[in-house]
Amino acid sequence: MKNKYKIFTLMLMLAILLLPTGAAQARGFSGGLLDGRVVFGDNFTLKSGDTLTGDLVVFGGNVTIEEDAKIQGDMVVIGGNVNLDGTVNGSTVIVGGSTNMSETAVVKGDLVTVGGSLSRDPGSEIEGEVVTNIPAPDIRIPDIQVPNVPNPPSPPNPPNISFDYNPIASFFQMFGTAIAVSLLAMLASLFLQPQIERVSQVVVGQPLIAGSFGLLTGVLAPFVLVILTVTIILIPVTVLAAMALALAWLFGLIAIGTEVGERFTKAINQTWAPPLTAGMGTFLMMLVVGGIGMIPCIGWIAASLVALLGIGGVVLTIFGTQSYPRVVVPAVVAGNDPVG
Repeated sequence: MKNKYKIFTLMLMLAILLLPTGAAQARGFSGGLLDGRVVFGDNFTLKSGDTLTGDLVVFGGNVTIEEDAKIQGDMVVIGGNVNLDGTVNGSTVIVGGSTNMSETAVVKGDLVTVGGSLSRDPGSEIEGEVVTNIPAPDIRIPDIQVPNVPNPPSPPNPPNISFDYNPIASFFQMFGTAIAVSLLAMLASLFLQPQIERVSQVVVGQPLIAGSFGLLTGVLAPFVLVILTVTIILIPVTVLAAMALALAWLFGLIAIGTEVGERFTKAINQTWAPPLTAGMGTFLMMLVVGGIGMIPCIGWIAASLVALLGIGGVVLTIFGTQSYPRVVVPAVVAGNDPVG
């Protein structure tokens, strides 16, 4: 059973944090080779004769894989139904939806369903393990003994209210944090300037998408980490995942701070070296966000928005290693028009 949980948790984590996130069309693909896809809130159809060379992840939509269609990687469907007539060369995970496999359906890896049903023709093939309806964790609430109600106590004396908040200490703590992060930004700019620029371009050009991915990662990551920890054998993976999430947060802050630095230098008509621009911009951003964070009740909103935007930009670009959205360059044959 541990192996079965391992399959599910690993694939779900890949779907959230590591899979490529190029723009996906809902249906009506022309024949040919297709890259990996991530689809939100829409249906996906892989037509007969088409081949998806990467992984397929669908949130909140139905999936149809027609006969003679192939997925070279894994398939993860969350909140949707699956009609499988083709071939999946990897493993398949369906969460909260029904799965229908015809006699021509083939799954080379494992098939896992959570909170749904599986209907398969006797002629269908599943070469790996079949795990259906993984149960929810059994949480037992202990019995609570209600003690005898004592006599009403006498009214207490009014408490002495003391305020331990020290604005001066909080300011120096915020100032020191801003200096530390700005120094890290300068160091990162020396070695990772192209990656930082890709992340900042996504945050500035696609703030809604970046924020949505950051929110999705922030909501699902704790559940994934808990599931990985429960499996015990995957505790090292949990540590690595937590470190990756922390690095994504820090790298996102540096990317946003670099963008702030570039706009600051343009505003004062100056041209600085990239490390100095990144350090100054990150320092100014941390001061502003930290200053807003000192406001009671609502101060956390600014820091949360910056963190979500940064993490979303890092996830969309896979730590700045890829541009978003990806630009597909058509192949050119000598003497002929580009091949689309």
